[in-house]
Amino acid sequence: MQNAQLIGLSSQMALGRELEVIANNMANVTTTGFKARTTRFQEYLMPKASAENFQRPDRKLSYVIDSGTPLDLTQGPIEATGNPLNAAIRGDAFFAVQTPQGERYTRNGAFELNAQGQIVTSDGNPVLGEGGPIQIGQQETGLALGPDGTISTNQGTRGKLRLVTFANPQGLTNAGGNLYSSTTPPQPAGPQGRIEPGALERSNVRPVLAMTRMLEVNRTYQLVSDTVSRLDSLRGTAIQRLADVGNA
Repeated sequence: MQNAQLIGLSSQMALGRELEVIANNMANVTTTGFKARTTRFQEYLMPKASAENFQRPDRKLSYVIDSGTPLDLTQGPIEATGNPLNAAIRGDAFFAVQTPQGERYTRNGAFELNAQGQIVTSDGNPVLGEGGPIQIGQQETGLALGPDGTISTNQGTRGKLRLVTFANPQGLTNAGGNLYSSTTPPQPAGPQGRIEPGALERSNVRPVLAMTRMLEVNRTYQLVSDTVSRLDSLRGTAIQRLADVGNA
């Protein structure tokens, strides 16, 4: 009976983790360039019987363990905005961004010009070009972004957006602010990333599917919780009856 309760608890922990992931995805349905995460679980069998010649051999117990929350890297819908400082990526690339914590990466191409003329993210972090942050003079006009990431004004080319890819994008870690960090250095994107100027990539979260899954997980969680409660009640009743027999 105690084993059944432990198995139920492992299931509840896994379902609780899945609910957290779904809730975070739902909270970012309107976040530009957001990539959803999914959940991955696997079976863990224990214990392994040390011998199989007993009258009643040990039976393996099947637990659930969390084996990760991989990124869903499918392309989000691209929406034209007409803003010359908006850029959407088609492909597997990321923009490089300079933050106080070091270099970070994002798919959010909703850029701005700060008071110093630097191209920055909505949080004020400089967007990196191939030669570092991109600077636009106060008197320059006609800002334009090309499909290859080249940024130009009436004074000529001012820089080129740096696009990067990763050998293992599943190793990216959420760093807050719709940014990712990586423990391995990125590679130049090359043909794996193409920019669509004057457009933004919307979140790839599919809200109807996410809501449906959230309802399913909630129902399953409640079912497991009820089962564990009944087992706990049965265990308490059994202990009480044993105590009554011992006192008789």
